[in-house]
Amino acid sequence: MPSNKILQEKQQIVANLAEDFKEAKAIVFTEYRGLTVAQDTELRTAMRKANVRYQVIKNSLSSRALADAGIEDVTELMKGPTAIAYSKDDVIDPAKIAKQYADKFEKFIIKGGVMEGKAITLDAVNKLAAIPAREVLYAQLVGGLISPIASLAMILNAMVEKANEAEITEVAALAVAKANTEDAASAEAP
Repeated sequence: MPSNKILQEKQQIVANLAEDFKEAKAIVFTEYRGLTVAQDTELRTAMRKANVRYQVIKNSLSSRALADAGIEDVTELMKGPTAIAYSKDDVIDPAKIAKQYADKFEKFIIKGGVMEGKAITLDAVNKLAAIPAREVLYAQLVGGLISPIASLAMILNAMVEKANEAEITEVAALAVAKANTEDAASAEAP
């Protein structure tokens, strides 16, 4: 039977982990068995740079912390050697980095994950990993917003150029001239 001091230390570890898991936007469970030290170091460095916590914790402690955090249905994911990657800042980063290294290192395996407190499958983790980076999504959003405005500017610019070619000083007069031309063309048509 462990000493009272060891039990208190473990209880504190579980309490801290449970708090982290409650705040985590996403959690990914992986199997790391068979990675070399260099591979593990590379993986940990990438996780750290993205502000993703990546830890190997005893399954018994992790299971208790997950249960205390209200996360259920992860018992199968906690079998065997398990490392846990989670982020309090970003939903996509843990999945994206885990997927990148699962593709790179044959022995690094994604088991599944948790998002918004609910267990998700390996398939769902892979779908999360496929979402573009935040900067790319912002660029796509800005492009989508700018496109109609740019089109309007091009149309207005073309109207001004046509007005200049026709030596018309008012764009409204250009519209009237165009309408008159169209009316004349339709009257000539049989």
